[in-house]
Amino acid sequence: MKYPVINVAVLDDYQGVSLSLADWSLLDGRANVSVFNDHVSDSGAVVERLRPFDVVCVMRERTPLSRDVLEKLPNLKLIASTGLANASLDEEAAKDLGIEIRHTGYSSTPTIEFTWALLLSMARNVVQENLSLRQGGWQRSVGDELAGKTLGLLGLGRVGSAVGVIGRAFGMDVAAWSQNLTAEAAARHGVRYVTKDELFSTSDFLSIHVRLSPRTHHLVGTAELARMKPTSRLINTSRGPIVDASALIEALRTNRIAGAALDVYDVEPLDNPHPLRQFDNVLATPHIGYVSKEQYRTFYGDTVHNIVGWLDETFGVTRLESGKSTR
Repeated sequence: MKYPVINVAVLDDYQGVSLSLADWSLLDGRANVSVFNDHVSDSGAVVERLRPFDVVCVMRERTPLSRDVLEKLPNLKLIASTGLANASLDEEAAKDLGIEIRHTGYSSTPTIEFTWALLLSMARNVVQENLSLRQGGWQRSVGDELAGKTLGLLGLGRVGSAVGVIGRAFGMDVAAWSQNLTAEAAARHGVRYVTKDELFSTSDFLSIHVRLSPRTHHLVGTAELARMKPTSRLINTSRGPIVDASALIEALRTNRIAGAALDVYDVEPLDNPHPLRQFDNVLATPHIGYVSKEQYRTFYGDTVHNIVGWLDETFGVTRLESGKSTR
């Protein structure tokens, strides 16, 4: 029996690496794979692009798939999403429409490491000094040591607790608060439990590590930023809407805080122009905290196997070592 060849779309492959970081030959003869390197944000354009495809591979939350979009994709049968969860997918709508969703593995390691890349770069003015050197200059600023400073963690889960371990290795005083955190849980991680007010008023570096939810949306707003010291810096590698963007822009514009290192934003890609692209006291990166070769190998490798598994289950096909298929 001859089985249909399906159409697969790989979305938002910004770096053009998806085909090189997984063995897509497992789909030879079973799927036509189309890779899109650009980002489309307009929902109508998304529908137009995806209408021919049976399978759509989404990278994290780069392209939201709402009920309105999914209802206009009658050919879509499988969404292969990278990561353990994807808040931008309407899973209830997918279920109602008979569209299956499969996820991949995920590692927090890149985000943990990248948080420290941002924090250290900001403390020692690495970006500014590098720019000065490239422009023919020399030393322009005086950096800050981390030892003895207070590292505040807004959230002490998998990422936050690991960031705290590294902070202690630097000789920092590590404190934490979140809506569900207890003093006992903080103590188990070797971290001081503090109140929300104390977290914001005493931290020299405040790093955000809570999940975005209705409870954490704009958890950091005007009042919280006003409590921070003028010498304090904010780091956000979690999700943009946890911080009230308007309040943060005002705090940075008026030097209410010393600076911010941001990898996430309310709308991504970040608008151009945008104030956060212009401020001298902002170290901004394009949501690359989770982006590493190792992570992408997991993402794309698991995606291929998820599609193969779905094909086998859907059409009752077993893959042989030769690469041929049989019932």
